[in-house]
Amino acid sequence: MPTVETPLKVSQKSTVALTLGDPAGIGPELMAKLLARRDVIEHANAVLVGDTWLWEEGQAIAGVTVPTRTVHSFDQVAALPEGSPFFLPAESARKDEIPRATSSAAAGASVLKVLSMCLDAAAAGQIDAICFAPLNKYSMKMAGMPFPDELHFFADYLKVSSHLGEFNSLGNLWTARISSHVPLKDVALYVTRERILDVVKLLYDALRMAGFEHPRVAVAGLNPHAGEGGSCGREEVDIIAPAVSEANAQGYPVAGPFPADTIFLKARDGHYDGVVTMYHDQGQIAVKLLGFERGVTIQGGLPIPITTPAHGSAFDIAGQNKANVEATVQAFLIACRMGGAHRAKAFFPIL
Repeated sequence: MPTVETPLKVSQKSTVALTLGDPAGIGPELMAKLLARRDVIEHANAVLVGDTWLWEEGQAIAGVTVPTRTVHSFDQVAALPEGSPFFLPAESARKDEIPRATSSAAAGASVLKVLSMCLDAAAAGQIDAICFAPLNKYSMKMAGMPFPDELHFFADYLKVSSHLGEFNSLGNLWTARISSHVPLKDVALYVTRERILDVVKLLYDALRMAGFEHPRVAVAGLNPHAGEGGSCGREEVDIIAPAVSEANAQGYPVAGPFPADTIFLKARDGHYDGVVTMYHDQGQIAVKLLGFERGVTIQGGLPIPITTPAHGSAFDIAGQNKANVEATVQAFLIACRMGGAHRAKAFFPIL
């Protein structure tokens, strides 16, 4: 049996900003359930940012009462001793303008304001990581967000121009992709040596930030059976294999390309910590089948760790206390580990 590498423990406790997500969705109740888990929250100095009425509503839905200490700026957090989570009030929306389980410009504006507060704190060095509850992209676009998703909003706000990409994690298995939200017919246009190198490096470094001392990363092929030596497509021969060789030459020990329909079996069995895929569903289907309820999305390529549960705002169950908190717990724990590395200035670019 292969040896599964245990993530390293980061000694420094990080300060993690939390948000309630889309106010019309399940985010508020998820954060209430998370912050009620004292065994989880003790891993960081947690600072919840959001509207007071929404935080109270989230606790009421979840059936919990969470003791918090109110602060009025992120600076106050560093001056206070460790203990119960902090709550930083934000006036981002009125209750009467947020219909539950409905997309709205008001909800999107609330999300953008709270996230901007957290990003400002990150740029000022007041926090080490951000973990946000599920968002609703349509609401954010209704509020005027000109970007396709929150990752590009973050990058624009933090003035990041280098390569970006989402990672998905199940804890000991991470994935990254060469192309994401693009039509399947256009995927081959994104399969270039440069993009593969960029994504391999992002994933490898992110795994190290998350505590894997020697990450084991595999690269999937694009075509069936990884091209069968060129008889079923030449991308593996002409592009992907040379990119893998170049990554190794640059000090990133990765393997591949492997057939996409079997590499996740090896990853599941502990042979690899991360898999680079060529397009969205190539990795997402595998990861969600392996553990949808604990999946986490990490925003890659930013100067601060940002995580979120891999599921959406779930309007269909909002307000019913049915939301499963496990993915939010895992997102928070990853933010704690990566935030500790960020705090220690290890493996992470600094603003």
